[in-house]
Amino acid sequence: MSHVLVLNASYEPLNVCTVRRALVLVFKGKAEVIEEEPRQVRAASRRFPWPHVIRLISYVRVPRVTQRKISRKALFARDGFRCQYCGVSGKLTLDHVVPRSRGGPSVWENIVASCAPCNLRKGNRLPDEARMHPKRKPRPPAPALFITLSAPSVSDRWQPYLAPGSSPDATAAAALA
Repeated sequence: MSHVLVLNASYEPLNVCTVRRALVLVFKGKAEVIEEEPRQVRAASRRFPWPHVIRLISYVRVPRVTQRKISRKALFARDGFRCQYCGVSGKLTLDHVVPRSRGGPSVWENIVASCAPCNLRKGNRLPDEARMHPKRKPRPPAPALFITLSAPSVSDRWQPYLAPGSSPDATAAAALA
């Protein structure tokens, strides 16, 4: 695997980067290797551990706008690739719970995955008017969702860092064990 999981100083998953970028961050003293691969990176005169998970030394504040960028792929993944009205996993569309024409914003808390028939049936009505309510209340996805969507494959060794509800202290303890 040529991708490295990048954690914030608080062990919160931030991003996925290449091995080369991870090594640059480590050599500049901006990150430390938390987990490494059994193989090594060879230079002309030295060998270095092949990073698998790195942690930034200083905390990076992530702007909310970056965390909440809405994409179809992320929205469908958040909703389990199922219609939030009937539960079908077919051709999905985006539906504004409160329609845009009635003042509904395009934010995570107002958009759900919907199959085409449900979206058409709901139309330009509010959930109470259409008697159609989403099965789950829409909310912004966990940051780990973006990591799993951006990486070509997710290593099993990344799971303790990506697990929902895992506290930074528990993750740090697991990493040190």
